[in-house]
Formats: sequence, structure tokens, C-alpha cells
Amino acid sequence: MTVLDPATQSLLDPATWAGSLFDGRWRPAATVGPVIEPATGAELGQVGLAGPAEITASVARAASMQPEWAATPFEERAAVLRRAGDLWQRHKDEIEGWIVREVGAVPPAAANETHIAREESYEAAALPSRPYGELLPSNQPRLSLARRVPVGVVGVISPFNAPLILGIRSVAPALALGNAVVLKPDPRTAVSGGVTIARVFEEAGLPEGVLSVMPGGATAGQALIADPHVRVISFTGSSEAGRKVGEAAARLLKRVHLELGGNSALVILDDADLDLAAGAGAWGSFLHQGQICMTTGRHLVHQSVADDYVERLAAKASGLPVGNPATEQVALGPIIDAAQRDKVHGLVTSSVDVGARVAAGGTYEELFYRPTVLTGLTPDTPAWTNEIFGPVAPVAPFASIEDAVRIAGDTPYGLSLGILTRDVMKGLEIADRIPSGIVHINDQTVSDEAQIPFGGVGASGTGSRFGGAAANVEAFTDCQWLTMQGQIPPYPF
Repeated sequence: MTVLDPATQSLLDPATWAGSLFDGRWRPAATVGPVIEPATGAELGQVGLAGPAEITASVARAASMQPEWAATPFEERAAVLRRAGDLWQRHKDEIEGWIVREVGAVPPAAANETHIAREESYEAAALPSRPYGELLPSNQPRLSLARRVPVGVVGVISPFNAPLILGIRSVAPALALGNAVVLKPDPRTAVSGGVTIARVFEEAGLPEGVLSVMPGGATAGQALIADPHVRVISFTGSSEAGRKVGEAAARLLKRVHLELGGNSALVILDDADLDLAAGAGAWGSFLHQGQICMTTGRHLVHQSVADDYVERLAAKASGLPVGNPATEQVALGPIIDAAQRDKVHGLVTSSVDVGARVAAGGTYEELFYRPTVLTGLTPDTPAWTNEIFGPVAPVAPFASIEDAVRIAGDTPYGLSLGILTRDVMKGLEIADRIPSGIVHINDQTVSDEAQIPFGGVGASGTGSRFGGAAANVEAFTDCQWLTMQGQIPPYPF
């Protein structure tokens, strides 16, 4: 275990990890890549990048170390997770500084990442002491039971947008339940989503080799999925990539947990308080530059109040400051990179080309995209049918509850749903008719807590595979039937 320098107490000193990969120890990487600050284009450092060979070596090391970790007394595994939770709190300012600069998150969003990382670790610390089996009846004179056992090695592939949250929510419970983990974070956010997790668990006393952090591209991910030692894949990312991951894992008969994209609807009934509704809608669409899977991607507003809602939402969008979150007090930071910015702007401009109107925004400077409100949309408008993953709020009217249910459900996605109304029971009736993994009545679509099962349906993923003790146990253990009897029974032959 690395001992922190008492003079600086720095967890993320680049001298520790620059140009290296982590498999329980920091080892120089053959290939390195830059850590880029999207707000300025500045290089903040360099990280090691893994290819297939490095993935294979780290998985082999994880497989060799996992049995000993699984046999570690449960209170010792729990203690590692509790120390990790303490470390997220102790070093939150330093970690959040990296998230602001590397991810482009505003400080409150960065603080939310360390908060959830802390809570995920504390929640996971309770898993090792949970009952891990049940007695079963048997038609023979024997003890019959079902017990949960670690799967072995878990592969975690996490994205750029909330890199700490979307890595730790699989890493922490998988480790707590006795598995070894190989984490492949997005190389664009390898410090926030990789180095931080490696350093915290290194300092928390996790045995060497039980956790590896291997930033890398598609070939690294493919090698992780294909490795025979990896029994479970936990993937968070786009629906397009998730389908490929699911197909590859299915051919190898591996369990795969997919948390994918969304195009979540916010349904606003005619009795809703429009000022509060516009605030909720702006938060749902513009938080973290819209780079959240649960982002409100479609605003469905009753036609009698639609114009008033658009006016209020556009006013909020026009008043939100956009800039460098590391040096300015802003509501929105930069889009992660030029490719993502161009995708966002392409959906906006192609929508305008087919008749959509820009009520606010629709412009950018460098990677700073103005919060945008679109109206005049049809069911075929690109910004309505696609996940934008940017700060864009498409708004369309509906005439009746039947109309709202039909429009909201007319999507392959099913991640999150918000319904705003003074009549809560009416909201519940609507929720019952729209397939969605998450529903919030009288709130927008973006919310997450460490103890809550999280996941979507349809093109949004394979259900609630993260969060909450029951979902985590189901995700990262196997169910084994075990019988015992006092002597060998006689058989006819």
C-alpha cells in the first residue's frame, strides 16, 4: 500500500501514476495518452493506455488473486470498503478539482460524484455481512441450501460523462462480494474515472491484484469481454455500443449488465405550476451539459400551456452562464470533445432544416454549447427521435392524456420518466402506461441514489442491475445449490 506524503496528503499526485497502468501496483505503460482539459484544450498530464496484452495480463493476475480475496473474512472486506468511503470524503476537494477540469463538470456536479462514490462504498461495505443463502426443502434426508458465491472476475467498462459514479457503482459492490475487478474507464476521463478509484482502494488496503484499472479503447474492451477468466461484464455507455457488448458476451455465454442510453420524457399536464415546471425541465435537460443518460430529452406539454412553458424554459436557457467551470461561476461547462459537440449541433441543425424552430440557444463557441430550446417538432424530427447527449430541450404539445401516453411511449428507450401534475394519482395512472425503468412524479428525470436499484428497459438496458443490496448481489454473485448428508446413499447399481 502506498503511504501518502504527510506534507501534501495528495491522493492524485501525477508522479505516482503518470504514464502507468494499475494492477495492484503502478507499472509503466508501453502506450500513453494525454489528459485533456476540454474547457481550454490544455494537457493536464498523461495516462497509461492498455491494449489487449495488458488486459490479458491484468485479468490473469486478478483471477489468481480472487480466491484469496473471496476467502478473506467478511469484516475485513467490509473494512476496506469503509476506508474507501472515508477516503472519498477526505480527498473530495482534490478529486473534485480533477473532475471539474478533466470532465468539464461544474463544481456542484463534481461534488455529487464524490458524494455518490462515498455512499456507494459505504453501501457496499454492508454487503459482506448480508445473509448469503437460504435453506431449501428436499425430498431426501439431507441438508439442502442455496448460497450466493462470487462470480470470480468482473469486467467493468465505464463512460466519460459521470466517470467516477459510473465506475464505482459496479467496482465497489463487486469487490465487497468477493470478486476481483478489472475496470476499463474511458480514456478521455481516465483520471476521474480510473486513477481516482485505483488510488482510493490502494490506500484503503485492498490486496494487490484484486483491482486493475486499464484505460483503453475498443480493442481493450473487446479483450476484456473475450477473456475466459471474466465471468460478468458490467457496461455503461451508448445503446449502440451496448448491443455490440451484449452480442459479444452472449456468444461466450457470459452474463452482461447493460446500462445504456435514453430519450427520457417529461410530461407536463395543464394543472402543473409552470414556473416550477420550467425550472425542473431546465435542470433535467441542461444539467452537466445534457451529458447524462437520464437527461430530459423530450418535453411533452399540454397544448393549453405549451406556449407559456416554452417562453419560461427559453428564458431560463438564455439566462444560464456557460464557461470554464474551473475559473468561472457557470451553470454549464464544456462538451467533452469536438466530436460530441458536432453530433449535438448536427442534430439541432438537421432538425431546423426540417422545420424545427430555435426558441433559445442553438450556437456554440469552442466546446461551449448554449442551452437550447427547440419547438415545432414532429415525430420524425432528429432531435426528437434521437438521444442528443447535449444541452438541448425539444418541446412538443399534446392534446389529451391518451396523446401524451402514446407520444411518451413512442421510443425504443425506457430509462426515466417525469410527470408534473397537481393530481398525483393521475400521474400514477399515466406512469403505469409508459414503460420505464425509473419514474418520478412531480420531478424531472435525473436522479440517482446509491441504495436504489437503477436501470432501464428496451434500448436503455437490461433492467435494474446496479444499486441496492438485492440488485448488487444478483449482479455480482452466482446462486449455487449445495446439499449435505451424513453418509453416501445406496443406489441400485
